[in-house]
Amino acid sequence: MSKDTSKNLVGQPIFKQLIKMLPREQFDLLVQQQGSDRYYKTFFSWEQLITMLFGIFSRCDSMGEVCDGMRALGGKLNHLGMDCSPSKSTAGDALRNRDNELFKLYYFVLIAYFKPLLAVSRKEKVSFEEFYAFDSTTISLFSDVMKGVGRNPKDDGKKKGGLKVHMLTDVHADTAVFAKISQAKMHDKKFLQHLNPAKGSMLVFDKAYNYYQQFADWTQEGVFFVCRLKDNAKVLLQEILFEKALEKDAYGVYKVEHIHLQYKKEKQEKTLCLRLVYYKDEKGRKYKFITNNWVITAEEVALIYKYRWTIELTFKKLKQNFQLHFFYSETENGIKTQVWCTLIAHLLLNVIQAINKSRKAFSTIAALVRIHLISHLDLTWVVTEGRRTYHKRPKSKNKSPSTVQLALF
Repeated sequence: MSKDTSKNLVGQPIFKQLIKMLPREQFDLLVQQQGSDRYYKTFFSWEQLITMLFGIFSRCDSMGEVCDGMRALGGKLNHLGMDCSPSKSTAGDALRNRDNELFKLYYFVLIAYFKPLLAVSRKEKVSFEEFYAFDSTTISLFSDVMKGVGRNPKDDGKKKGGLKVHMLTDVHADTAVFAKISQAKMHDKKFLQHLNPAKGSMLVFDKAYNYYQQFADWTQEGVFFVCRLKDNAKVLLQEILFEKALEKDAYGVYKVEHIHLQYKKEKQEKTLCLRLVYYKDEKGRKYKFITNNWVITAEEVALIYKYRWTIELTFKKLKQNFQLHFFYSETENGIKTQVWCTLIAHLLLNVIQAINKSRKAFSTIAALVRIHLISHLDLTWVVTEGRRTYHKRPKSKNKSPSTVQLALF
């Protein structure tokens, strides 16, 4: 059967169509501000970004594979503004020496640039327009590049280290709006000081981020939050606001309390006034949620925390569809550069999925892009249709067994 793709062929490969989505002018401005091309005669910053994205989209395991794969493209590199494929040593030197701050800043530029294009579906029964979730994920690696991370060396003499990617996502738009990379040993609560939420916004996060002083500052600034209460928290009960007995198979909110939590600020004892919501889910598991919002219902408090899992899905997309367990460099700067470029690739696929209103799963889109990365197919067709269509051939006449047997020789 012959495949009919004549209507879907275009003059540029899919990888070029992806690169064209990136605002080159803003990248060049950052390069100038950061001085990223200073002292470089070849393999400039834009070429490094293209090289990294090629390796990420094609899921190469090493920089050697990336360079060999680009060398196989031959003349197609002209479409990308590159004269030739970089050597492994040249690309490795750039990963080691060119500051990852450039790619970090460009990622934040892209978030603002693509924000109007991302589909926003308001979460039902949530009364906050600005609704954010944040969490972190750990990326393990065997190296000493992130100093002070991990356990003591084992028999093989290696030390297991890692890094953390802290991320803030817009729950309504289902996309990241802020990210920070740190050593794996960094406590999660230190990430809170890098946030600057607007007044009236709602934040949801896990109990690892319990930081009472920050909670008090947010309360004064008019920023709301929902999180789980730590198991060892010393709660001072002030009043029981609501309580009911749940039947054996029933679930929902069964108690609400007005509580105080003690914390120290500048060596002085302070009191934090919060609402504590007790909730039992469908599987019989019980949770304790704390919030500084006294207006929304206790049921909405529990619902808000359920939406925290949207950021877990974002981390799942990153780890399952991109090579974040194979790194192209053993230096801290190189690893951070790869992570920022992976976040850029993830953002591009999210934008493609949103603007084309594709019903395909994110993993399917990532796989199709990888398979057809250098094919001259229309990107919109790939992410929306992405299936083979065939010409129907007329049915052949039945042949006698003897005729079929003769046809074999």
